[in-house]
Amino acid sequence: MPGMSTSEPIHIIGGGLAGSEAAWQAAQAGAKVIVHEMRGIKPTDAHSTDSFAELVCSNSFRSDDHEQNAVGLLHEEMRRCGSLIMQAADKHKLPAGGALAVDRHAFSDEVTRAIHNHPNITVIREEVAGWPPAEWSNVIIASGPLTSPALADAILATTGEDALAFFDAIAPIVHYDSINMDIVWAQSRYDKAGPGGTGADYLNCPMDKDQYFAFVEALKTAPLHEFKDWEKVPYFDGCLPIEVMAERGVETLRHGPMKPVGLTNPRDPLVKSYAIVQLRQDNALGSLWNMVGFQTKMRYGIQAEIFRMIPGLENAQFARLGGLHRNTFINSPKVLGKDLKLKADPRVRFAGQVTGVEGYVESAAVGLLTGRLAAAESRGETMATPPITTALGALVAHITGGHLESESYSGARSFQPMNVNFGLFPEVEIVKPEGAGRWRGNDKTIAKRKAITTRALADLQSWI
Repeated sequence: MPGMSTSEPIHIIGGGLAGSEAAWQAAQAGAKVIVHEMRGIKPTDAHSTDSFAELVCSNSFRSDDHEQNAVGLLHEEMRRCGSLIMQAADKHKLPAGGALAVDRHAFSDEVTRAIHNHPNITVIREEVAGWPPAEWSNVIIASGPLTSPALADAILATTGEDALAFFDAIAPIVHYDSINMDIVWAQSRYDKAGPGGTGADYLNCPMDKDQYFAFVEALKTAPLHEFKDWEKVPYFDGCLPIEVMAERGVETLRHGPMKPVGLTNPRDPLVKSYAIVQLRQDNALGSLWNMVGFQTKMRYGIQAEIFRMIPGLENAQFARLGGLHRNTFINSPKVLGKDLKLKADPRVRFAGQVTGVEGYVESAAVGLLTGRLAAAESRGETMATPPITTALGALVAHITGGHLESESYSGARSFQPMNVNFGLFPEVEIVKPEGAGRWRGNDKTIAKRKAITTRALADLQSWI
């Protein structure tokens, strides 16, 4: 049952998945909440209704396996935290094998009713066309990837020009333990160490001429995502999709992100590679590595197939595939504190996709945490975020500091939206049962994931 409301309201900007979850969590904790939603007054390019938590793309929340899948674990953690989004999803789920898919209209209607009927929540249909007023002492901005221009301008003015992006230029990210280190070697170009480096800061995947030409041909014939007009973004020379570079000439890539100069294969030092794909460490744990300069509009299904043509990545497992599309998100590691507060204005927290998470559930999860944190603050209390060993904690730790800021060959900032995945979790020790023989097939991976998820739920319970 919701507790007694406090006098100072929490103002939440946006009624998407993150804003709805934040409002619900704060209201359930006894806080008075005002949700400001512009749909109904001002439409967006993507939404077709004025309902809360409208799903504008897929109706799938992805895997619901909480023992072997990171997003399934996030589902379970949110359920244990009383998530409105998960309650509505479970109530209106559709047959989808191991995935959690929902009736999108019934789901959204369920969330809308819950928000409107909660005694601690007031809904105001209006656009917040600027920075939150000074008299709002406790604010959550959950405006999503289609943040209105007026609010986006205000965010820019407050955070700085380099703190807000309006499109993704996403390179694929590979799990380190799936890289073939018998082929790949560590070396920076010309052995330059750079700030905080060692001179061996990149992993290098070598290609001979035949391998390179076959790879370029595969890129040129790959099917691409088809985008709606509002999703399209302009191409900039610093972030061209790799298939566009391939179309510009067969040698273009090896003079761009795949240039082999300044690198020597220690296993065959007298033979120069025709082209080299470089991977750069992406997170502080060293478990995730991104493919430098490999943003792409290729369809997801073909990306993994083509990228596994690269020597050393033949068995690669991807934490994230590449993309290039319209989005609005802040440079969270730079501008947010560990409590998701904006450093430039601590009255304000950010939640949802605008923080640089990717996916319905991840967006709602950050809303869940900001709602709880804001409610605790309204009571004069301080609440810690969940430990990094949980899915909730790992996600927040990544967007507020787990990512390693670095410049790619194009000079662009490197923080990009991320789904929850096991690469964000600290290592866990796994012990084979006494008397067991060697690991067979995927047994070790299965045991490791089960150990991570078991630890996560135990640590979440302690945090709750």
